[in-house]
Amino acid sequence: MNAREVKEIIGTLGDIREDVHGKTVLVTGGAGFLGSWLCDVLVELDANVLCIDNLASGLKSNISELLDKDNFTFIRHDITQPVFFDEDLDVVLHLASRASPFEFQRFPIQILKANTLGIWVALGLAKRHKARLLYTSTSEIYGNATEIPTSEEYTGNVNPIGARSCYDEAKRCGESFVTAYRLEHGMDARIARLFNTYGPRMRADDIYGRVVPRFIDQALKNAPITVFGDGSQTRSFCYVTDQIEALLRFAFLEDLDGKTVNVGSDEEITIVALAEIIKKLTNSASNIKFEDLPKDDPLRRRPDIGKAKDLLNWKPKVGLEKGLERTIRWFRMK
Repeated sequence: MNAREVKEIIGTLGDIREDVHGKTVLVTGGAGFLGSWLCDVLVELDANVLCIDNLASGLKSNISELLDKDNFTFIRHDITQPVFFDEDLDVVLHLASRASPFEFQRFPIQILKANTLGIWVALGLAKRHKARLLYTSTSEIYGNATEIPTSEEYTGNVNPIGARSCYDEAKRCGESFVTAYRLEHGMDARIARLFNTYGPRMRADDIYGRVVPRFIDQALKNAPITVFGDGSQTRSFCYVTDQIEALLRFAFLEDLDGKTVNVGSDEEITIVALAEIIKKLTNSASNIKFEDLPKDDPLRRRPDIGKAKDLLNWKPKVGLEKGLERTIRWFRMK
């Protein structure tokens, strides 16, 4: 399935494919969920791909089919530590960070470091090589947004000492690093604020299980589906192939230096409705079990994606049920 979907992504990129060919691209967090998809597409497009990952939350199995490719190099390394390359870099894609809310309590220091020291190292590499840099920030920087749909101009409603602060404040700091390097060194750097993304390769085990893979895993086992709060909180879910298309467009299109763009689906759904859809698609006998809502959990999340549509010539193509069916199929085949 993944090979077919990689070709599906490539088919959406049009003239950008020529811009990728032959470029040397560094992907930090390249063995993770989104990073490994980016590596797959870039390798297929004949880029020279350097993949850095410390495998703290990424899986080497995500990139196993790339390891024998001549234009792919895996480097096990923690991006918060300096690293140097002899070959010239053209583009740096910085994705390295733990991202599951369940990780925020267990690994707050690592998360802070990935989005402060990590982006500092990535920016240093981009500066040294005169490379373009794309930083994957997050909708978490908006906190519990009071503007829905949320535009890039909204400055946030964030608790700096709350349960999620290690992630949202670190990402906000990362954006400040990107801005500072642009101002002081004249670098070509862009910021993508990612909203909820899902699809094959998302982990459902232990603390890594974000809402879609956790619900699917529970439903396939006919175990209780754990919904926090009363389930009325909302999210907007973007399927991984749409997300990867947008990131590649943002990374390789010209004249987008300094832009900050929301990337995600603008279709809003309650969490309890998501659980019911997954129950239906898996034909599960699971009950829905309601648990306490975590502190500072955002009540609504829906992006304004007008800039992504205008600047990237992009919009999501895969509807929620279709994307969930593909994801469920992958979980069944694992």
